[in-house]
Amino acid sequence: MASAANPAVTDDRAAWRPRRLLVTRSAMTFAHGRAIVQRSEARGVEVVALPGDRLALDLPDDPRRAYAAAKSTLAVVVAPPSKRRLQPIAPSADWRVDLAEGCPAHCSYCYLAGSLKGPPITRVYANLDEILDGLAAYLGQGTITSRNRDRVHEGTTFEASCYTDPLALEPITGSLSAAIARFGGWEAPVQLRFTTKFADVGPLLGIDHQRRTRMRASINPRLFARFEGGTAPVAERLAALRRMAMAGYPVGLTIAPIIAAEGWRQAYGELLVDAGAALQGVPGLDLTIELITHRFTSGSKAVLDSWYPGSSLDMGGTNRVTKRTKFGTEKQVYDVATMRDLRGFFEEGIASALPSARILYWT
Repeated sequence: MASAANPAVTDDRAAWRPRRLLVTRSAMTFAHGRAIVQRSEARGVEVVALPGDRLALDLPDDPRRAYAAAKSTLAVVVAPPSKRRLQPIAPSADWRVDLAEGCPAHCSYCYLAGSLKGPPITRVYANLDEILDGLAAYLGQGTITSRNRDRVHEGTTFEASCYTDPLALEPITGSLSAAIARFGGWEAPVQLRFTTKFADVGPLLGIDHQRRTRMRASINPRLFARFEGGTAPVAERLAALRRMAMAGYPVGLTIAPIIAAEGWRQAYGELLVDAGAALQGVPGLDLTIELITHRFTSGSKAVLDSWYPGSSLDMGGTNRVTKRTKFGTEKQVYDVATMRDLRGFFEEGIASALPSARILYWT
């Protein structure tokens, strides 16, 4: 199987570059951690070698400046055993595998707000080989694809973008390339999955993936582009998805979060047409679609209001109901009538613009 120490490096000048990289003492004992440091230094990133394993953030007192400093910081750490014990991640996949935690984008609906504790720095794991070595124990386990009649052909699925956008970090980390290569060499019914709002797929195109990795582009219409700061334009994401499909990867669209704001019908209708045009003529296209409506908790709303004061994203009570999760928490989702309108629209629009696509789930 491929080593995680020497993944491909991209020279895309538009790629995200942290202002500083913090690396813990333990992270430097791993070849992958040292490779991340070398790649960062080559890109002119300030590297701070910490004397121990505690992250010394030294953030400003002002909340806005502290947020900006945290968002521009990347930390290389070691994933402890508790992080390497996988958790189910319905409805996307059987298991969640974290290559990193945190994201450099500035989305005012961010799903990570309220989920990850502390300042929003991004942590990437130096012990990538240990993480990947542990996946075999989960083969054939899980309930989303391993034992689901409608999706069992996907094999045991591992979601790599629950708490991060791995493509955004790839120019610095190389972790995604290493994971794809590992799955390509894994002779078993398995699939690595990741979704992204970025577009620099160049380093991934030449990997021997054996169709065991599915990339999904996370997309929203231009009407809502203001809610996705620091990401690649949607047209570039769709072009990247086409490049991956032409390289033989299974691909997908994650339409999320679906926002029922004024003008949504026309905006999403145009988005589906654009997606269909971008994927037109791809031979052997294997396309899935995941549909996720906008939702939030009181905790995430408080965090997002502090990160993005003055955002025009509607997080009020209109057309909303409270839903209790299986973990006992509450979230605000669209009411039944709004959900019915949205779902009917997308099912009809997808059948027209993307007739070969499989809708995996609606939530």
